[in-house]
Amino acid sequence: MSASITLMIMLSTIWVNLQAQDWPQWRGAHRDGIYQATGLNLDWSEKKPALLWTFREAGSGYTAPTIVGTTLYAQGAANGIDFAFAVDTETGTLKWKQILGTEHIDAQNRGNGGRGSVTVDGEKLYLIRGGGQIHCLLAMDGKILWQKDFKDDFGGILMSNWGFSESPLIDGDLVICAPGGEEGTIVALDKNSGALVWRTKELTDKSAYSSPIVANIEGVRQYIQLTEKCVAGVAAKDGKLLWKVDAPGFRTAVIPTPITIDNLVYVTQGYNFGCILIRLTKTGDTFEAETLYANRNMTNQHGGAVLVNGHVYGYSEAPGWACQDLMTGENVWSQRVREVGKGSILAVNDKLLLLDMLTGLLTVVAASPDGWKEFGNLPIPERTQIQTNDNQVWTHQVVANGKLYLRDHDLLFCFDLTK
Repeated sequence: MSASITLMIMLSTIWVNLQAQDWPQWRGAHRDGIYQATGLNLDWSEKKPALLWTFREAGSGYTAPTIVGTTLYAQGAANGIDFAFAVDTETGTLKWKQILGTEHIDAQNRGNGGRGSVTVDGEKLYLIRGGGQIHCLLAMDGKILWQKDFKDDFGGILMSNWGFSESPLIDGDLVICAPGGEEGTIVALDKNSGALVWRTKELTDKSAYSSPIVANIEGVRQYIQLTEKCVAGVAAKDGKLLWKVDAPGFRTAVIPTPITIDNLVYVTQGYNFGCILIRLTKTGDTFEAETLYANRNMTNQHGGAVLVNGHVYGYSEAPGWACQDLMTGENVWSQRVREVGKGSILAVNDKLLLLDMLTGLLTVVAASPDGWKEFGNLPIPERTQIQTNDNQVWTHQVVANGKLYLRDHDLLFCFDLTK
């Protein structure tokens, strides 16, 4: 084999690996909050990651960044406008900024602007603003290709008053999102035009704050979503309701993204609801949804949970950070640490990155059923001057292509995990 061919194969392999390490949508490539990559510094007990750059123009909002290649995408708000923006991940400089419309103002001063992440699909971007507008943009320059309004176009209704927080799901030629309301909770739009393809007729709940996931269960492709009242699966081809589990304990704000593995669906929710594990079984064209357990061993309000090697990890309201056996629902361990309080979670290889929402301190812990083991922490370099009633770091942490990203409203930080 010639040296030139060998070099081409090596470069191609490197390119594939880089592409596999992108973070193109909410909670990563598979919407599960899990990231796998080699050569990362995940032991900060002696050497903390170096700060590469700080971007100070992100505006108000809780949008977690998405990254493809060397470009980061997110939403922000400032001076009366909502906007989308793109940042060069190598330099931290602004590539483009696109005005989207009037700034979403939170009536209770819980934070203005966007909540959901931008979804990257090839040359196009998809996002949902806090006010319920869905946009399709060109990734290259942010040009708006089409937009719809959840309330005006679909009669959408949110379960409470903190702004639409969903991150749109792209599946094939469809954009899946949940405006909510009596005309149908979930809609499928043509991703190229925004035209309505189908809408759920049998599911008409108000929209929650959770984002949908896609799964192939018993040979049927379906979208799984939480609403104000239930967890449900609808057929990808036409939106037909396949199964539904009512959750009368859902209240206030239903937020965490559901988790699936094989024919199981795991759901956790805060406000004293807890968690449930559902087993789906198909007979003919009908699905049976059996609740295997329901308990409060994981009562997760909004930081999310991750499934690693048969165990669920997340912050549970009563015991603190917890490890739960997926199949039995039993608590394996729980830990309360004053410096590592309630917040969001990200699994990277065999480690968990836990973000304290009060302080912005990020701590590395083993993803292991053997117990709590820390590997150091990283303070957020600076806190925003944007004031809300909570003043908390609610944006989820992200890792992509050897870099770690933290955001506190207008401040966006990038750290090097390769050294």
